[in-house]
Amino acid sequence: MSTRFPFTAVVGQQDLQLALLLNAVAPNIGGVLVRGEKGTAKSTAVRALAALLPEVEVVAGCRFSCDPASPDPTCPDGPHTGAAAVARDARMVELPVGASEDRLVGALDIERALAEGVKAFEPGLLAAANRGILYVDEVNLLHDHLVDVLLDAAAMGASYVEREGVSVRHAARFLLVGTMNPEEGELRPQLLDRFGLTVEVAASREPDQRVEVVRRRLAYDDDPAAFAARWADEESAVRQRVVAARKLLPKVRLGDGALKQIAATCAAFEVDGMRADIVMARTATALAAWDGRSDVLAEDVRQAALLALPHRRRRNPFDAPGLDEDKLDRTLEESAGDDDDPDPDGPGGGGQPSPEEGPQGGDSGAQPEAGEDGEPQPAAGGAGEQAPARAAEPFRTKALTVPGVGAGAAGRRSRARTERGRTTGALRPRGALTKLHLAATVRAAAPHQRARGRSGPGLVLRRDDLRQAAREGREGNLVLFVVDASGSMAARQRMSAVKGAVLSLLLDAYQRRDKVGLVTFRGTAAEVALPPTSSVDAAAARLESLPTGGRTPLAAGLLKAHDVLRVERLRDPSRRALLVVVTDGRATGGPEPVTLAGRAARLLGAESVASVVVDCESGPVRLGLAGRLAEELGGTAVTLEELRADAIAGLVRDVRGTTSRRAA
Repeated sequence: MSTRFPFTAVVGQQDLQLALLLNAVAPNIGGVLVRGEKGTAKSTAVRALAALLPEVEVVAGCRFSCDPASPDPTCPDGPHTGAAAVARDARMVELPVGASEDRLVGALDIERALAEGVKAFEPGLLAAANRGILYVDEVNLLHDHLVDVLLDAAAMGASYVEREGVSVRHAARFLLVGTMNPEEGELRPQLLDRFGLTVEVAASREPDQRVEVVRRRLAYDDDPAAFAARWADEESAVRQRVVAARKLLPKVRLGDGALKQIAATCAAFEVDGMRADIVMARTATALAAWDGRSDVLAEDVRQAALLALPHRRRRNPFDAPGLDEDKLDRTLEESAGDDDDPDPDGPGGGGQPSPEEGPQGGDSGAQPEAGEDGEPQPAAGGAGEQAPARAAEPFRTKALTVPGVGAGAAGRRSRARTERGRTTGALRPRGALTKLHLAATVRAAAPHQRARGRSGPGLVLRRDDLRQAAREGREGNLVLFVVDASGSMAARQRMSAVKGAVLSLLLDAYQRRDKVGLVTFRGTAAEVALPPTSSVDAAAARLESLPTGGRTPLAAGLLKAHDVLRVERLRDPSRRALLVVVTDGRATGGPEPVTLAGRAARLLGAESVASVVVDCESGPVRLGLAGRLAEELGGTAVTLEELRADAIAGLVRDVRGTTSRRAA
């Protein structure tokens, strides 16, 4: 067994270490989510935690780690009456992102269950993690069907395995720890709320601290055993402190004053539900026990808020997690004092100016008027580039789907052959059987019963008789936005509406578990503002800062999109793409811009790329250029007004019908 990097040797991650240790003291806090950039010792610290946990007493021979003091009466390995107890180290079980559902929950031997009626159950990772730690690296990349299983187990403290009428249940109480890089996408809100605490980590910018990180890592790589031995005393001291804090925890008093501060803080930050209050109370109590105190102080409540609330106050995936510490301090002070009429706005109330208001005596934010050709006149000193417009308020859209049936990653957008969903047929299994089609299996075996010498009521079953259920669900797609940022789009109200529409589609893509990419074009060229990624909030940030100005190289934008889609097909052939072009359809700049744009559009259309053109043309006179572009792409056009949920009902049918006609 390899020697792990010592927990106490991790440099500069005090908040992360504290959050993990508090969960070691009080596992009912609910685990830790560690967010941060790559290379910040997230995984190193989490994996080192297991060595600091006290030993666990389990029933000898039980594969589900039953507690001998109160064994699970429904344990598949039970009953455990009078069973011997043994002590072992606490387990840390890692859940790979690409694991199957059977690997997580366990699997039944379907052949023995049908032929012999025997519940031959092979436990999964949830059973191994019972009364220990379940660690998920890159938890934000976990497939939805595994997230569903984790949510069920976390809520009920048990795992249920159902296979064609055969049912197994076992205890599954574990400390859930996840690490993630926010650049790769966010977590589903339901799973995010299941983590008791969250910690943001980043690499230190202090040269001396960075030097110490490198020095310790090199020393560990040269001789892991010797390095661990140098930190053995510190590790032992922390382990003993965890044990002492666990013993003290039941004696810690959480007074009414602290409870009032907790309730006032959660109310002030408008967190949903009551889980935040409960987690804060447990965390504050654990902090007191960790410090060897029997009373919870205001400083414990403050620290608990900083750990338990940042990830619970997000209202949409584009909100950055965090907590206003000045507001927190005011709330704690007001809830602890006798002042019944505090001034919520503080000195000089009245709030900040609205985003649309410019500074007093400065530029009001108005943009230059457009010239006769539709292009705005250059701003003074700016060479035609204008300041980014703020996005309008996002709205709810209906789903745009890719026609046909795919086989991409599980999601919520287009039809696909998946492991979960409605059953549409049966086929011979390739490898291990996971979803039995019972009727098809019986039909395959029935004609051979006499030849196989069947004499009793049992079905004589062979491996060749088994049939896998073919299921249809939904997949996530690559939604590639191609956004016109030229001068013809730069009228401030229009660009604000355009950004609001794209933001709405990004929010829809987040909810449907898509990858997104962003290509923009203006001036003389196009650029990939954001390569395809699962981080929808990164796309929203790039969109918000998108400047406008210059001519309209539409052909360059379409050709850049073609290049992006070609590369993505090589990387992930099973993920189908939906191209969303946001433009008024104009093409200016360079020789024959309209002809070149038509050729680029027909190139994409010839490759059967599902596409939608969001027509941003405004005013009483409309040229219909976006509609012509949609025809050349083989897609459909929709105006900004039609993009709203109550006006888009026929759009999916149009996309599907147009693509079908092109294929014919």
